[in-house]
Amino acid sequence: MSAAVPEFQARIARLFVYPVKSCAGVEVPEALLTEAGLDLDRAWMVVDAAGVGVTQRELPRLALVRTQLKHHEVVLRAPGMLALHLQVDAVESPARVRVWDDEVPAWDMGDVAAQWFTDFLGQKLRLVRFEPEHRRLSNMKWTGGVEAPNQFSDGYPLLVLGEAALAQLNERLAARGHAPVGIERFRPNIVLAGGEPHDEDRVGDFVVAADGAVRLRMVKPCVRCPIPDIDPVTAERGTSVSDALQGYRSDARMKGAVTFGMNAIVLEGDGQLLRVGQAVTGGWQFD
Repeated sequence: MSAAVPEFQARIARLFVYPVKSCAGVEVPEALLTEAGLDLDRAWMVVDAAGVGVTQRELPRLALVRTQLKHHEVVLRAPGMLALHLQVDAVESPARVRVWDDEVPAWDMGDVAAQWFTDFLGQKLRLVRFEPEHRRLSNMKWTGGVEAPNQFSDGYPLLVLGEAALAQLNERLAARGHAPVGIERFRPNIVLAGGEPHDEDRVGDFVVAADGAVRLRMVKPCVRCPIPDIDPVTAERGTSVSDALQGYRSDARMKGAVTFGMNAIVLEGDGQLLRVGQAVTGGWQFD
């Protein structure tokens, strides 16, 4: 007797890690999965003088900070700046910082890093590293009671988005006379190929690769802020993306807010490698 064909079938098309929250991401061919998402994802964050995290929402030029992963260091580059090298396993002094509604322990990365961001962005800033022993949990109302830790992400370990969703959006942008946009504007961790636009909205649990060692769960639609309207090349703001999404992505599950992509948590697979090209299968979940 043959096995049943999964309702949802796709493959991992792209993987992105964002070491410094709200700075440019790094596209990688494979990534280590942890219970808090991809290894080093949102491990660092820029904070203001009060220790509150800042993002492209307030400082769009953060989009111009390019990131490179090199062995045991993260290298940051920005226009007009010398490269800033961060040792992955080095911190300086303890700190308390705020990311959205959560006050969490962190590690200050020192005066050189602080001055680098201060000089580039024109206001007093510091760079901090998340304290890995602290468990900052996703909202368990959405996770169904599952404890899902995060570092400095907005609130969930992973963001999943399908290529078909972006293609549909770009069709709508073209119809409005606008240029297409890249998936980088939406800052996904896992990009899926295959299926219909926004199939990811309807999937519950899904497994990665034939052995099923990795099991992820889609838990919450991703409500979109103005960041997708910021050009990652120029840091200029627009409105074309938000205007287009308003026309068809109002989500009743989120009281009419615009959503694009799904937040996911890790059920199984801490310590496993995710790779571009791996098969993804799952079943539909209708709420």
